[in-house]
Amino acid sequence: MTFLKKYLAWGAGALALLIALVVALPGGKARGFDVNGFGSLPILEGGRVKPLDSVARNSLLVIHSRQGFRHEGRMVGPDEWMLDVVFRPQVADQQPIFVIDDLDVLGLIGAKQTKSRNYFSFADLSTHLEEIQKQATTAQPIAPQKRTRFQSAIVNLFDRVYLYYKLRNTLQLAGSPGIGWEIQSLGTADATLRHQDLTQLAHFRILPPPAGAGPDAWQSVGQALSAANAGGGLHPGLVPLAKLNAAYVANDPTTFNQALTEMKGVVATLKPGALGHASNEIAFNRAQPFFVGLSIYFVAFLVLCVSWIWKPELLRPTAYSLLAAGAIVHTLGLAARIILQGRPPVTNLYSSAVFVGWGAVILGLIVERMYRKGFGTAVAAAAGFASLIVAQNLGTEGDTMEMMRAVLDSNFWLATHVVTITIGYSGTFLAGSIAIAYALRKHLVTKVDVETDKVLVDMAYGIICFALFFSFVGTVLGGIWADQSWGRFWGWDPKENGALLIVLWNAIILHARMAGYVRDRGTMVMAIFGNVITALSWFGVNMLGVGLHSYGFMDQAFWALTGFCVSQLILMLICYAPPRFWANNPHSKA
Repeated sequence: MTFLKKYLAWGAGALALLIALVVALPGGKARGFDVNGFGSLPILEGGRVKPLDSVARNSLLVIHSRQGFRHEGRMVGPDEWMLDVVFRPQVADQQPIFVIDDLDVLGLIGAKQTKSRNYFSFADLSTHLEEIQKQATTAQPIAPQKRTRFQSAIVNLFDRVYLYYKLRNTLQLAGSPGIGWEIQSLGTADATLRHQDLTQLAHFRILPPPAGAGPDAWQSVGQALSAANAGGGLHPGLVPLAKLNAAYVANDPTTFNQALTEMKGVVATLKPGALGHASNEIAFNRAQPFFVGLSIYFVAFLVLCVSWIWKPELLRPTAYSLLAAGAIVHTLGLAARIILQGRPPVTNLYSSAVFVGWGAVILGLIVERMYRKGFGTAVAAAAGFASLIVAQNLGTEGDTMEMMRAVLDSNFWLATHVVTITIGYSGTFLAGSIAIAYALRKHLVTKVDVETDKVLVDMAYGIICFALFFSFVGTVLGGIWADQSWGRFWGWDPKENGALLIVLWNAIILHARMAGYVRDRGTMVMAIFGNVITALSWFGVNMLGVGLHSYGFMDQAFWALTGFCVSQLILMLICYAPPRFWANNPHSKA
């Protein structure tokens, strides 16, 4: 039995890692075209050099909420979709990628809501573009937090339509004969106007600069054509790009793949290292470590739940092994982001969600190793899964490795501040998760187990001590950074107040426990409320739209945050209630 338990546990973890590795493998060619190679071309977008695959994935996420879609009986991936958009817009225009769920917006375009999600193509919306733009233009001057539901929905739809419109006019004007024709038309009367339109509409720049030049020297097709039209010479990347264009339209994969090799040769000559960086990022995109990680965490939690009713001595170690496998994938993904960005692990809300979940999982692994009760595995898997779900939702807003704002891209103190205080978030959430497990267990388990209850309280207490230390040090480091960046250590900014509340609440819990004001149950109730304070400090200040730390209004998360806070208050009541209170009610007929 010992042999079976050992090898089943490690075998499950190894299998999870093997599946993660298989997911990271490159896919095959689409209709013979090397779409993966096309996606690996480096481009400049949003101030950052990245593979075209990243633009395709992020754009499709923003427009469609997914990184692929089914059309005409087969799956279309992001790189193939991008090829259609930039080279065959007449095909891409027919693909139903725009999600519209708002009833008023559906009424505006003359459509009815169906039981399934409502998907529309650009061609479906083309006759209503003028009205969509008119309504969005009216709503855009209104502050996001003051817009009506319809105004928010119509602005969101317009932004997605405009993004698609820019993409389809980035490499060639939609409806034109193509890049090769533009090259042949250099010097004609109307070429200048077309090239100006191409320059203004370009969403990214695909033509690399000479070796040693800065990022601003990257050129869009419109800029390169304008320079050539003015007598500046033809960019060496335009000819292979024109061949790519013509071959894809002609459905000639052999010529397309040859032209792609030529294009990569131009990039390697002009911008050494860009292809390697792009290849690393496309491998990261393909691996999707955080999606794979949350999937492993979910399976680990399910296995642990089964262990509570069947063969715990066999399944509990298996769940722990799966949790460790998920943590390995999570850690590798986090390390890859750090290397690709050249930044600390926390640079925006998305990365903070990833890091908070990682911290909670690592702490949970340590706690489970110490106590071996299964609760460390349970709360770590649940916390890792929940935080990565939050990250997945935040990732639909665009590039998660965007360039940092200047005020955030400053010095050593900022990097240490955000990492340290986010570890404090992780600890506070993990303590709250253990308290939730304590509350649910008290009402679901019929047999009283004082020893296990004591272990859970000790776990939460120790982690609160850990969280207090890191949240306090992180807050002080933030003050040092603020003093260097803004000229003052503390300014009662909403984010600063939230960080201080986390420190004070953890300190209050420890003081109340040591002074005897609360016992086990009271400690756990207070730990659950720590989830509310941390969530409001983490996300709530972004909804206020005020303060030096508010870098983006998040009206979409309001109801999710409200629901989370209400759920924590309900769990506090459940924790405070007597064990199995419904069974103790003499009037109950159950």
